[in-house]
Order: sequence, then structure tokens, then C-alpha cells
Amino acid sequence: MYIQVTLNVNSKRYNVNVAPYHTLCDVLRDQLGFTEVKKNCGSGECGGCTVIIDGKPVCSCIMLAVQANNKEITTVKGISSDRNLHLLQKKFIEFSAVQCGQCTPGMILAAKALLDNNPHPSEEEVRTAISGNICRCTGYEQIIEAIMSAATEQ
Repeated sequence: MYIQVTLNVNSKRYNVNVAPYHTLCDVLRDQLGFTEVKKNCGSGECGGCTVIIDGKPVCSCIMLAVQANNKEITTVKGISSDRNLHLLQKKFIEFSAVQCGQCTPGMILAAKALLDNNPHPSEEEVRTAISGNICRCTGYEQIIEAIMSAATEQ
């Protein structure tokens, strides 16, 4: 049995048929081609699949696609415009906060959700905001520096 849902991804509307057990991550990647949404752990532990839903960061691997019906979903590609990178994306490059890339989309979206709600966070608030995202390459310092720098330039 399939259910038709409407997913509003990066300001575009998609009507898709999903099984009740399909995760949002699987639908975004496999049916809609949003491969920037990383499927790493499959249990909400690493944050690689993070998307912003109605302004809040969510692990899409533990959310059912039917739960996202008619919600506003933003992937990391959706925060840039007209081929111009978002300030956070630029800062991640500038501060070498991008290495293997598995955590980068989720990390940037967690940071974006934070800065959208708190434009001038403390370092502690940044650390808390990205605490649901695991990075095995950078040691987090470059990531925190990139986010703090973006906060000062907004």
C-alpha cells in the first residue's frame, strides 16, 4: 500500500507515493535525487542526514516520509542561491571544516538552524547545536571556528 505525500523541498513541491515505512531520507535520496542528504548510520546518531524541517534540524533517517507531508524541507543545496554559496558553506571551505564530506551537509544545516534562531551564539551554544552531528575527520575545531566566523559576518 502506498500513500501520496507532498514534500516541499528547497521551495519546490513534489508529489510522491511512499510506503508507510519509508524514511524521509530514503525518499529524498532514492526517489527525488537529493543525494546531498547522507545516509550513514540509519538510526539518528550521526546527523549526516540532517535536513531543516519548518525551521528545525531533523535527522531524516528516523523520520517517516509521511510525517513530512506538506512541511517545508531544506537540504544543504537549498540554502545557496543562484550558484552563490551560503555564508556558512563559504566559511566551512575557508576554515577547512570540510574533509571527507559525510558530516558536512548535516553540520551546515544544524549551524544554519542555530544562526536563524540565534544570530550571535556563544561557542557553547554552537557546540550544543552541532552535538547531534558526528565528524570523524576534523576534530570539530575548524567547524566551530567556521560557524563562529559566520555568526560575526551575518
